[in-house]
Amino acid sequence: MAAEIVNPRSDNHADQDGGAEPHDSFDPAFALHRGGKMAVQATVPVRDKDDLSLAYTPGVARVCTAIAERPELVHDYTWKSSVVAVVTDGTAVLGLGDIGPEASLPVMEGKAILFKQFGGVDAVPIALDCTDVDEIIETVVRLAPSFGGVNLEDISAPRCFEIERRLQERLDIPVFHDDQHGTAVVTLAALRNAAKLTGRSIGALRVVISGAGAAGVAIAKMLIEAGIGDVAVADRKGVVSPDRSDLTQVKQELAGFTNKAGITGSLEDALAGADVFIGVSGGTVPEKAVASMAEGAFVFAMANPNPEVHPDVAHKYASVVATGRSDFPNQINNVLAFPGIFAGALQVRASRITEGMKIAAAEALAAVVGDDLAADYVIPSPFDERVAPAVTAAVAAAARAEGVARR
Repeated sequence: MAAEIVNPRSDNHADQDGGAEPHDSFDPAFALHRGGKMAVQATVPVRDKDDLSLAYTPGVARVCTAIAERPELVHDYTWKSSVVAVVTDGTAVLGLGDIGPEASLPVMEGKAILFKQFGGVDAVPIALDCTDVDEIIETVVRLAPSFGGVNLEDISAPRCFEIERRLQERLDIPVFHDDQHGTAVVTLAALRNAAKLTGRSIGALRVVISGAGAAGVAIAKMLIEAGIGDVAVADRKGVVSPDRSDLTQVKQELAGFTNKAGITGSLEDALAGADVFIGVSGGTVPEKAVASMAEGAFVFAMANPNPEVHPDVAHKYASVVATGRSDFPNQINNVLAFPGIFAGALQVRASRITEGMKIAAAEALAAVVGDDLAADYVIPSPFDERVAPAVTAAVAAAARAEGVARR
């Protein structure tokens, strides 16, 4: 039994500013988060003066001198090759929106412990008190010597696209925006298995994505790269297509490689006859629109906590249903991807994470399901111990094949 959480500051639970705490000590979420969810732990002992002289001065000076002479040794004699910076500006946190850097820290700590728990990768949460694109980029570039990779997290679109692109251009370590690519990897894995289960070729599928933000754009790109037949993406104003005059640069690019069928109009118009619905936008899709999809369709309604299509409705019309929630089968959860992707990239000291590495991760993730494939099991559980090793090995092999590995 957990010990009772007692606030030592006063009997009436007042904070230092004299205000009441937001919730009482019996709220399990607040109890778990008190004091933070992570800490730094030494990997070597410092028991006596001999240990101290090796871990710190004078022994450390010899290691510093060696690295100064041969900079690549930093990977062997520091934590650099096993640690990731989890960086946010707090502008797009979960479904909470722009809540700022301090309020984002519980999520970034959570991300860091998931890196460790599921991938064996150390991670440090870094919440930046700036939202200017140039300032974020310059700050991360200056922090980069301490890390083997950068995981961008909860940064609003469309700024996130430019930040990731420019950081990867300037840094020789992997830069990965998980809200984009982690979601895309897991979605592709589930879609591959859904197609396999129903005896379809992914090249014959027509997909409609609701949401043209970070996740929607990344999913569209990855599905096209993986050979999906056609993808149409809809935002609040309808299907993204070249005839629209209100598109941002990112959406103009999106219109250039999606929607080969030339669909115009609303999301509901696009869903008529579609094989797959992927929701990463929130809102509610009318049941009649779901009913208009092709027979045996797939519905991946991933908004949290309220899916765009409730599973009870989706099951009336779809052969495979997935959500972003843990209390329904087939949870599309980023934790299935990012720990293994970074573990594989760090293992071979990759300079970047390529499209090929991401597709390899999706294929490995799909393969974990194996012969247990079923309508309610097209994607494994995050607690399946086979997941991270499979993704790690596939990503490391793909990095070597694509020439971005340095060992």
